[in-house]
Amino acid sequence: MERRAEAPPPPPQGLDFTVENVEKALHQLYYDPNIENKNLAQKWLMQAQVSPQAWHFSWLLLHMDKVPEIQYFGASALHIKISRYWNDIPADQYESLKSQLFTHITRFASGSKIVLTRLCVALASLALSMMPDAWPCAVADMVRMFQAEDSNVDGRARCLALLELLTVLPEEFQTSRLPQYRKGQVRSVLAQECGSVFPLLEQLLQQQDSPGFIKQKVLKCFSSWVQLEIPLMDCENLIQAAFTSLQDPELFDTAVEAVVNAISQPDAQRYVNTLLKLIPPVLGLQEQLRQAVQSGDMETSHGICRIAVALGENHSRALLDQVEHWQSFLALVNMIMFCTGIPGHYPVNETTSSLTLTFWYTLQDDILSFEPDKQAVYQQVYRPVYFQLVDVLLHKAQFPSDEEYGFWSSDEKEQFRIYRVDISDTLMYVYEMLGAELLSSLYDKLGRLLTNTEQPSTWQHTEALLYGFQSIAETIDVNYSDVVPGLIGLIPRISISNVQLADTVMFTIGSLSEWLADHPVMINNVLPLVLQALGNPELSISSVSTLKKICRECKYDLPPYAANIVAVSQEVLMKQIHKTSQCMWLMQALGFLLSALQVEEILKNLHSLITPYIQQLEKLADETPNPSNRLAIIHILGLLSNLFTTLDISHHDDDHESTEVKKLPVQQGPNPVVVVLQQVFQLIQKVLSKWLNDAQVVESVCAIFEKSVKTLLDDFAPMVPQLCEMLGQMYSTIPQVSAIELTRQLVHIFAHEPAHFPPIKALFLLVTSVTLTLFQQGPRDHPDIVDSFMQLLAQALKRKPDLFLCSNLDVKAVFQCGVLSLKFPEAPTVKSSCGFFTELLPRCGEIAPVGQVVQENGKVLLQAVLEGIGGQASRSLMDHFAEILFALNKHCFSLLSVWIKEAMQQDGFPSARVTPEQKENFSQQILSRERVNKRRVKEMVKEFTLLCRGLHGTEYTADY
Repeated sequence: MERRAEAPPPPPQGLDFTVENVEKALHQLYYDPNIENKNLAQKWLMQAQVSPQAWHFSWLLLHMDKVPEIQYFGASALHIKISRYWNDIPADQYESLKSQLFTHITRFASGSKIVLTRLCVALASLALSMMPDAWPCAVADMVRMFQAEDSNVDGRARCLALLELLTVLPEEFQTSRLPQYRKGQVRSVLAQECGSVFPLLEQLLQQQDSPGFIKQKVLKCFSSWVQLEIPLMDCENLIQAAFTSLQDPELFDTAVEAVVNAISQPDAQRYVNTLLKLIPPVLGLQEQLRQAVQSGDMETSHGICRIAVALGENHSRALLDQVEHWQSFLALVNMIMFCTGIPGHYPVNETTSSLTLTFWYTLQDDILSFEPDKQAVYQQVYRPVYFQLVDVLLHKAQFPSDEEYGFWSSDEKEQFRIYRVDISDTLMYVYEMLGAELLSSLYDKLGRLLTNTEQPSTWQHTEALLYGFQSIAETIDVNYSDVVPGLIGLIPRISISNVQLADTVMFTIGSLSEWLADHPVMINNVLPLVLQALGNPELSISSVSTLKKICRECKYDLPPYAANIVAVSQEVLMKQIHKTSQCMWLMQALGFLLSALQVEEILKNLHSLITPYIQQLEKLADETPNPSNRLAIIHILGLLSNLFTTLDISHHDDDHESTEVKKLPVQQGPNPVVVVLQQVFQLIQKVLSKWLNDAQVVESVCAIFEKSVKTLLDDFAPMVPQLCEMLGQMYSTIPQVSAIELTRQLVHIFAHEPAHFPPIKALFLLVTSVTLTLFQQGPRDHPDIVDSFMQLLAQALKRKPDLFLCSNLDVKAVFQCGVLSLKFPEAPTVKSSCGFFTELLPRCGEIAPVGQVVQENGKVLLQAVLEGIGGQASRSLMDHFAEILFALNKHCFSLLSVWIKEAMQQDGFPSARVTPEQKENFSQQILSRERVNKRRVKEMVKEFTLLCRGLHGTEYTADY
C-alpha cells in the first residue's frame, strides 16, 4: 500500500479517493524529503479535491481529532466543490450543506484559525451562489445564527467566528467566478445587507469592554465591506469610529486601512457633504503627525499621510468645486505639503514623502480643467502653493552629507535615485502650471547661491537647483527661455568638488544641447568641461552621454573643435577608462562629429582613430582562439559598428529645420565608411575564418555591415558584391541567424536595383539552398534560423518577387518548409511563417511557379492552419492564422471552398471538441460574403478556436 501511495496515478486505475489515501498523500506532501514524491502527491491531491468523492471525505477530514493540515485540506476541498462545481449540487441539498457548514464553523470557533477561515470562505461561497432567491437574507441569517446563545461555545469565540465570516464574504465576492450579470445582482444585495452588518460593527467598536483584538477584527471587516461600493454616507459613523481608533497604537494600522479604503472607493465622490465632513477629522490628525515626526515614528506619520493623500488625491475635483469651502481644502493641501516636505532623507529617515507626489499631478490637472474664469481664481490661490512645492521638492532631492551618504546601502542609494527621478518628473509636470517664471526663479536662486561670497553654499544646494533646471530642460523646449544664456554663463563658475554635482552639471549641459545648436557661440563655454570630465571614470555615463548629445545636435558647428574632441576621445579609449557600453556611445558621438567634416578630414580622422584598433585586430587574428582574445575581438568589432552607425555624410538622419540651412554640399567620390570597410575587409575575413564557430563573433562582424548598410543605404553599393560572397561562404560553412538578417537587409535595400541583382540573387539562392538542407536534417534545433529564414522569404516577396522565378529555386520545397514551420512550438517562428504565406499567396497569379505550388499543395497549408486554430498553436497567434485564411480566400477562393470541405470531413479534426454542425458553420462563415472583411475573418477564427479548445463562454475568454 505504501508503494502505491508514492506515485498515485489518476483513478480508476490507481488509488481510490478515500480518507485513508488522502491522509497518506498529505503526509507525503508535508513530510517526504523527496521533491518528486511531493509533486506526485500534490498532483494526486488536486485530482482528489475535484473528484465526486470529495463531498464524502471532506467532512471526515474535519473531525476534531485530526491535525490542522488534514482539516485544512478538507475545508479547502469543500470550498473548491462549492465555488467551482456549484451546478453539480442538487437544489434539495442546499439547506443541509448550509447547516453542516454552520455547525462546523461553530465547532471550529475555538479551534484552528486557518481551518475556521477556510470554512468561512466555503460558507461565503455558498451564500453568494444562493443569494438572493435561494437564500434571501443570507447576511442577516448569519448574524442571527451566531448571536444565538450556544452554551458549548464561548461568546467571544462566537463573535470572532462571525466577524471572520463577515470579513471573507466581500473578499470571496471580489474573487468569485460568478457570471457578470449575477455579480451585479449579488453586489446590490450585499450593499443592502450592510444594514445588518454595520450596526453590529458600530456597537462592538463603541462597547467599553470590547477587547482590542475584537475591535481590530471589526475594522478589518469594515475595510472589506466598503469595497462593495456602499454609499459613503452609510459608512459615516464607522469612518468616524475608525478616526477615533487611530489614537490607539494597537488599532492604528487597521484603522488607517479602513479609513483609506472607505475614502478611496470610486463611488465616494458622489457624497460631497460626507467628504466635507471628513476634512476636519483629517486636519485634526496634524498634531499626532507632528509628534510622530518629532519622535521618529515613521509608521504613524506614514499612516496619517496615507489618509490625507487618499482624501486629497481621490476627491480633489469634487472638493475644489465647493468654492465656499476653499479654505478648508487649502488647509488639507497644506497638510499634504507638510507630508511632502517631511524632515529627513528618503528612504533612510522617512518613506512618506513619495506617497504625495501623485496628488500634486491630480490637483494641477483638476485646476487646469476648469473653464478660464474659474481657473484664474484657483491659479491665484494655488500658484504660490506650487512655487512652495518646487522649493520643498528641491530640498527633498538634496543629497545627504558625504559622510552620511557613505553609510547608505546600495539598495538605499538606488531607492533615492528612483525617488529623485520621480521628483524630476513632478517638476517637469509643474512647469505646465508655472511656466517660464519657474525657470527664472530657479536661475535667480542659483545666481544668488553662486555669487554670494559671504555665505558659501553647500554643493548639495547647488546640485539640487541644477537638477531642477535639468529636469525641465530635458523634456520642455527651453529654446526661447531668456535665462538659459545666463545659466550657461554660470555653469563654469560652479566649483565642482564632488561626483554627484559633476554628474548633474554634465546632464544639465546635455539637456541644453538643442539650445546650444541654436546658439553655437556658447558651445565653447561648456565643451571644455565635458572633455575634461571624459577622463574621469566616475563621470563615465554623464560625460559620454552629454558629448554624444552635443555631437548629435551641434555637429555642423563643431568642426573647429573636432580635432580636440577626437584627440581627447582617443586618449580615453586607449586608456580604457570607460566600460564597454560607454565606449560604444563615445564611438557613436564621434560618428556624428565626423559626419559634418569634409571627406579628406573624415578619412584623416578615421585613420588616426581606427589604426590602433586595426593593428590590434591583426595581432588578434594571428593568435589561437581563446576566451580573452575573443572578448577583445568582439569589443573592437563593436567599436567599429557603433562608429559606422552614426557616420553619415549624406545626412539621412537630418530632419531638423535648423540644420537644413547649414547642410554641407553633397560629397563626391566614395563614402569614407566604404573606403575603410574595403581596407579592413580581408582582415575581417581572416578573423571570421578562425571564429566561424562562434555565434557572437559572427554576429559582431555582421553588425558592422548591417549598421553601415542601414546608415549609408545606396552609398554602400560598392561593397555589395564582396559582402554577398563573404556571407555566402559564412552561411554555407555554419548557418547562423546574423548572416540571414544581414542578407535580408541587403535584399531590402539592393534587390530591386538591376546592377546589384546578380550577387543578391546568388546569395539568396545559396541561403535558401543551405537552409532547405537544414530542414532535411531536422530543423527543430534551430527555431531562430527558421524564424529569420521565413522573414527573409517574406522580404524577398515584398521587395523582389522575381527571385521566386529563378529556375534553381525549389519553390515547392520552400513552401513545404513554411508549412512545417507553422507547426513549431515557438510563437515568433510561427508568426514569421504566417508572414511568409501572407506575402506568398497574393503572388499566385503573377508568379507561375508560386501559383502551381499553391494549387498542388495549398490543401496541406490549409490543414496546418486549421490544426493551429484547432488548438495546436498559441491563442495569441490566431490573428496571424486568420491573415493566411484571408489571403487564401482572396487569391484561391474556388480551391479553398473544396479544400475546407474535404478537411472538415475528417473525424475529430481540427479538434474533437467541435461538432460537425459547428465545423460546417465555420466553413460557411469563412466562405461567405464577409470573407472580404479582414476584421470579421479574425473574429470568426477567434470564435472557432475557443470552441475547439473548449473555452467558449468561459471566464478565460473575457480578455480575448
